[in-house]
Amino acid sequence: MKKKSSDKYLEQARLLDKESAERLLSRMRAKLLRRFEDRKMTELEAVAMQLEIEEEDLAEWRKRVAELQKKN
Repeated sequence: MKKKSSDKYLEQARLLDKESAERLLSRMRAKLLRRFEDRKMTELEAVAMQLEIEEEDLAEWRKRVAELQKKN
């Protein structure tokens, strides 16, 4: 896991409303949650990291679905 999120995701995190940010925080993985709880990162940084993780996961999922569709 990266130590810091990119500026792109920090800006996206800044633009989120409180409810959207809370939803992202609720889906944090254990390692990221521990870093946030230990105050090694701010809430904004944690939201940005989660945004980045979810975007990477979505891209990977889309790639797998496209491969499956090619096979069928």
